[in-house]
Amino acid sequence: MSTLNDKPNNKQNSTSTHKQSPSLATDPAKSAADLFAVTSDTAQPTRDGGSACAASSEQRFVHDAVLLQETVAAVLGVKSLPKRTDDAPQPSLQMSGIYVDATFGRGGHSRLLLSHLSDDATLVVFDKDPTAISVAHELANSDCRVKVVHDSFATLTDSLAALGIDQVDGLMADLGISSPQIDDGSRGFSFMRDGAVDMRMDTSRGQSVAEWLEQVDDETLANVLYEFGEERHSRRIARAIKQMDSYESTLELAEVIKTAHPNWQRGKHPATQSFQAMRIFINNELGDVDDFLAQSIPILKAGGQLAVISFHSLEDRRIKQFLQRHSKGQYPEDDNLPMPPKRPRYFGKPKRVGPSKSEISGNPRARSAWLRLATRSDVEYQQAANQD
Repeated sequence: MSTLNDKPNNKQNSTSTHKQSPSLATDPAKSAADLFAVTSDTAQPTRDGGSACAASSEQRFVHDAVLLQETVAAVLGVKSLPKRTDDAPQPSLQMSGIYVDATFGRGGHSRLLLSHLSDDATLVVFDKDPTAISVAHELANSDCRVKVVHDSFATLTDSLAALGIDQVDGLMADLGISSPQIDDGSRGFSFMRDGAVDMRMDTSRGQSVAEWLEQVDDETLANVLYEFGEERHSRRIARAIKQMDSYESTLELAEVIKTAHPNWQRGKHPATQSFQAMRIFINNELGDVDDFLAQSIPILKAGGQLAVISFHSLEDRRIKQFLQRHSKGQYPEDDNLPMPPKRPRYFGKPKRVGPSKSEISGNPRARSAWLRLATRSDVEYQQAANQD
């Protein structure tokens, strides 16, 4: 999850709604802000009677997203994007190929990526949030290069296959919750704005947090708060939550957590970690990240690029370990074997990029963001070797 600036921004998370079994987490959670605003696209005249393929000069966007330039450069496989000059006020790389934005949000990354793609390129965008999908369809109506999938990025392989795509040139994801979701109290993500205790990324399906709280027992709830929120006082808070008469108000829930919490951290609302935990659990966010990463191996072409931004250690650790395993061919289950099997190395040496000092200065909460990137090797994918 990313902790967002109070100003409206447009970063989007894409996650699933299925449950996952609680275990124990140990690393302290991190948080960061991701702030950008995107202007509305104006539909362009069509070239073939259908949706128009908007050129980069026709796309306008204002952005202050964490690692936006770095992420788009990474997914295109270049060191940096071309800078504007007097001769080229809006330079474009004009790259061909098929690319995926697995977390469309309000389209900040997609718009910048599109400005560097050629007219024959394709961009497939995923998101679970119905509002984000509405924005994505508006973009697709003005740019025929865009294909929209209303689903979790955990469905990557099947959803692309339905579009006739079995491999792509670049794959990017920007994990975390968006400011528009928090700002809308009715979604239930905020402990500062009243609304139903929902917290689903996709409000069209799945179980809300309120429905889950009605059924869950104290011990399971405490385990969820500890694992996904790293809440040290999880048992005490879980008991207080289960004593509530109903779960109809996020402010009432936050107040119960606040009262039960024995040790407030300065500058941090005592319900922060508990709300995070319930949201991550009900959307199966970490499980979806694992599924997405596993599918990235067969989906990426040889030489294809993977770029993923994360905002706290629960996500970042998964990405880091995944790339380490598949770049070194070293797997934990082989550690005690006298003769470990030879594992394929599906990625080149991974890299990690953080925000610059100037970016952190302009947006201090960006300090916890990390971009991890790697290039798919030319090793033929083997299903058996991909079992964790």
